[in-house]
Amino acid sequence: MPPETPEPRIADRDESWPVVASQDLHSDEWVVSLRADIVTRPGHDGEFRRLVLEHPGAVVVLAVDAQERVLCLRQYRHAAQRRLVELPAGLLDHPGEEPLSVAIRELREEAEYAAEEWVHLTSAYSSPGISAELVHFYLARELTPAGRGDFVLEHEEADMETFWVPVDRLVEAALAGELTDSPLLVAVLSYDALRSRDRL
Repeated sequence: MPPETPEPRIADRDESWPVVASQDLHSDEWVVSLRADIVTRPGHDGEFRRLVLEHPGAVVVLAVDAQERVLCLRQYRHAAQRRLVELPAGLLDHPGEEPLSVAIRELREEAEYAAEEWVHLTSAYSSPGISAELVHFYLARELTPAGRGDFVLEHEEADMETFWVPVDRLVEAALAGELTDSPLLVAVLSYDALRSRDRL
């Protein structure tokens, strides 16, 4: 009997199609901007237009305490017109900033906690059909209360609630469709999958 052919590796790969023209459509003092690229498919005739939301990236923190509870936020999001259950998160809005450093900062500023243990869970593009945003997900454990320093909550963050939810209850709420914030879903389901495989 001939040996089985091994399955090809399942993984994304870097690739860049030629851009023949690009136009800036919007930018302001905030960190995101919008451009239009005219793209060609390698080896084929024809051009097509694609919008790209330029984004520096972000981090999301799944903070889990000794009782296997997750530190959650409830925050109003204007674009969604909903108050969502979320996790501490923030933008990589300073040039050269490392994602882990941002995660440490955001946990302190948004939730007033510090962590002794940090584990990278995964990284994922939010909406790669239009956005360059790459989100880095971290698990934070061995938590201790910590002050915000001179950081002041403003706008939606000033109306933010914090609360604790057992991991298993959060997983069930995610699977039941009761939660719709995609960063929270990626973080908690990644954590649940990894711990079920004894990889944490």
